[in-house]
Amino acid sequence: MITAKARAVDGPDQSFRAAEIKRRDLDLHDVLIEIKYAGICHSDIHTAHGEWGPVNYPLVPGHEIAGIVTDVGAEVSRYKVGDRVGVGCMVDSCGECENCRQGEEQYCLKGNVPTYAGVDKYGEPTQGGYSTHIVVTEEFIVRIPDNIELDVAAPLLCAGITTYSPLNHWGAGPGKKVAVVGLGGLGHMAVKIAHAMGAEVTVLSQSLKKKEDGLQFGADHYYATSEPDTFAKLAGSFDLIINTVSANIDINAYFSLLTLDGTLVNVGAPGEPLAVNVMSLIGHRRSFAGSMIGGIRETQEMLDFCAEHSIVPMIEVISADQIDEAYQRVLASDVKYRFVIDTSTI
Repeated sequence: MITAKARAVDGPDQSFRAAEIKRRDLDLHDVLIEIKYAGICHSDIHTAHGEWGPVNYPLVPGHEIAGIVTDVGAEVSRYKVGDRVGVGCMVDSCGECENCRQGEEQYCLKGNVPTYAGVDKYGEPTQGGYSTHIVVTEEFIVRIPDNIELDVAAPLLCAGITTYSPLNHWGAGPGKKVAVVGLGGLGHMAVKIAHAMGAEVTVLSQSLKKKEDGLQFGADHYYATSEPDTFAKLAGSFDLIINTVSANIDINAYFSLLTLDGTLVNVGAPGEPLAVNVMSLIGHRRSFAGSMIGGIRETQEMLDFCAEHSIVPMIEVISADQIDEAYQRVLASDVKYRFVIDTSTI
């Protein structure tokens, strides 16, 4: 077994503490990664606080992982020691169902194995990237392009692919009007990616305080949803809306902003159900959809796209001792725009 240093939490109301965790010995197709940076995702906070269901504590969160290969199993063919690699939100799947065979492992019919708060094929709980090392099968590792630094690469493994996948699937590009709801960790990546795809991009945020940032990221327009005339002014405007907000908003008001056959895709995951008025959809043949990360093939495609278009997140690098503070700041929307843990401080 391999011992890794980590930061763990013991319950929904507990602070993070120093810990040691065991990583399995390398199987034939396993890769040992020395983690250099780990992003903090809102999903980490929801899970650590027990908001998405029971959690098997102690928990080591983190599914935005960037690091270096330090050892490989006897039959590994895709990676070698020294390679720059990443791990996202899942570390395995059945590999046999229809969705897995199509490269959509995130929608594995038997359930993919999440990077943390899951159970692997050996029956052991999975622990995430707030640690110094991780062992992952080579099929669930992606290669980080040389022109993307590891610290900014980490958030691409969740925030990047979570927004790239629906933009790609619903055809964001030239001639399409795309709105992004919220300009946080997910939202600022959605703006950058949609702009690079060639879409006309609008940010819909509660206020105008981040307008300068939004325009710098590539937005063509920026509106405050708190202003009374915004929804009337923009009615029927957008082909695609990406809702990145993990809160219970008036989703029906946003449906009114869709064109005929327009689609609103939820990538934010609020802790409580949204109230949907079906009449808001029926009137203009609108669609309400959801999207969850992407498969391994699409994740590599996203990384290569970001490398080609020089797209990286805006980050604030923190030490492991600052995780609790970072969680509080995320909840207060006091981050521009993604916290990344320097794991050398663990």
